[in-house]
Amino acid sequence: MRRLLILGVSLLLLLAGCAPKFGEDTEVVQKTNEKGEKAIIPKYNISESYYRSILPFKTGIARGIVSENVNNRLDVNEFETGLMRIAQESFPSDKYYYQEGQNIEKKTIQAWLTRKLSAAQYAALEKKEKKKAPNEGLNPIFEPGNDASKYEELMKNSPIYLSTVLEQNYLVKNNDDKLELGGIVIGLGMNSHYYYNLPDQVGGYPRDVTIDKETVEKEGKRIAEEIIQRMRSNEAYKDIKDVPIVIALFKQEATSSIAPGNFIAKATVNANSAEINKWENINEEYYFFPSKDAKKVYREDSVMFENFSSDVEEFFPNFTAVIGQGFYKDDELRELTLTVPMEFHGKAEVIAFTQYITGLIMEHFDDYISVQVYISSEDGPESVIVREAGEKEPFVHVYN
Repeated sequence: MRRLLILGVSLLLLLAGCAPKFGEDTEVVQKTNEKGEKAIIPKYNISESYYRSILPFKTGIARGIVSENVNNRLDVNEFETGLMRIAQESFPSDKYYYQEGQNIEKKTIQAWLTRKLSAAQYAALEKKEKKKAPNEGLNPIFEPGNDASKYEELMKNSPIYLSTVLEQNYLVKNNDDKLELGGIVIGLGMNSHYYYNLPDQVGGYPRDVTIDKETVEKEGKRIAEEIIQRMRSNEAYKDIKDVPIVIALFKQEATSSIAPGNFIAKATVNANSAEINKWENINEEYYFFPSKDAKKVYREDSVMFENFSSDVEEFFPNFTAVIGQGFYKDDELRELTLTVPMEFHGKAEVIAFTQYITGLIMEHFDDYISVQVYISSEDGPESVIVREAGEKEPFVHVYN
């Protein structure tokens, strides 16, 4: 009862940091090769954490390549949004504008994702095609031979490392107040698990090979250097030779994982250069709450989550469970997303519960942690609470 008296929290508080930045649509000229195209910079910027996209929106020329090659939906989302987060360190969102990749074609990426051909395989393909065969695969050579009993050992020692490639473009205004390409960010999706089937004669059920982080990083750096060399030396990319490139390695999780993968390293390639001078480690992780892993690595945060969950139970006897996902950067909890499924019997109950949860957020979680809470029932979303890091008051919305 004490908490309910304390919680005089308005249901429609507006978070200043989440409020859109208003202005006027700006019409500009976007340089595309030697041509100029009309483009519009939207007047709304929903948050400084996001980039404004140029209109009309141009879909990437390799659209769909990520979703086609990444099995875990959590990885798909984190790969794209995490790459934007990395981009901000080199191309800040108050000066640059986002556009989907317009340089690396889908067929090129598909060729990169294949295995490299051995000399024998390459010669056989050339003979079959009766022309010079492509050999652009960035994954290891695999020659199964005629002995099926050795297939598994060969496959284990030659996994597919690179699963996908994502290009993002960042535009900037030049001295003539025209938009031009100011930076390219490339993400390499790297497998931490490799799934394959053996031939039927040696037991064709699916296998799962775990790839350790050190190998993922080593192979990712090798592949990154090859991609940069190709982009800087290929005539097809001559128009972007003077554009800096940031390239980052993303370690994907298993298909069954309840938490997404994470970026592990990044590097910058200067304009008119093909050299990766230095790799920087990225210390990011996701943990699921409640879980043994989170309790083992971040015990204090696990206790904080358990205390919050216990207080939620005091309010509703028909409470099921709070599910949480924590984002850690440099071993510190930066963002916590909570999902609270409930059984409600009226809108007044939803409002009261949302008020109660809002108070618990302010009580349990320090203000350096960004917190999002999604409350739902069998009928769908009921309310959402967002408390951005550093803000004293949350944004709260109850759905009609």
